[in-house]
Amino acid sequence: MDVTLHLAQDPEADELLGRSPLAALVGMLLDQQIPMEWAFKGPATIVRRMGTVDLDAHEIVAFEPETFARLLSDKPAVHRYPGSMAQRIQALCHYLVEHYDGDPEAVWRDVDSGPELLRRLEELPGFGKQKAQIFLALLGKQLGVRPEGWREAAGPYGEPESFRSVADITGPESLARVRAYKQELKAAAKASGKAKTSPKAPKPSDR
Repeated sequence: MDVTLHLAQDPEADELLGRSPLAALVGMLLDQQIPMEWAFKGPATIVRRMGTVDLDAHEIVAFEPETFARLLSDKPAVHRYPGSMAQRIQALCHYLVEHYDGDPEAVWRDVDSGPELLRRLEELPGFGKQKAQIFLALLGKQLGVRPEGWREAAGPYGEPESFRSVADITGPESLARVRAYKQELKAAAKASGKAKTSPKAPKPSDR
């Protein structure tokens, strides 16, 4: 990996994401319940606090859980729930060390099909189907990882210029389009919830 990403909208953080497979995975892991830019700035913040130039799965695994949690909790916190996310990051790194000798790029290196890549991503701790599909779409659209059938495996996130996720963010304009799409989804879900819970109109006999 050595590409230019614009997910954090911060040059230092985006440079790390573009050259570090583990940073990209950790950013994707953090991308929930906080703004996207905050999530993808997280890996750069962790690197600075570790005093290194990159994230390394073996080094992260070697941390005492309480120490690593404090590293994420120091202000400004890496996430709204830094303790929980510290556990998830270490679980991800444990898995990478156990199954891929600590090499995160091995998850997608030489994979021969989109469904196989999706399966591998779904097996990562903290990656459900949706997160795995979004990361697969990011790999295909921006990182040049395009095994046969990758778009189909990524579902709607693999569609060209769908602007549904971080996979389509290449700058401020596309970020705004993705954020608008997410806000539309939230508004629709909220409206649907209100419709389901709203009381029925009283019968004429009840008035």
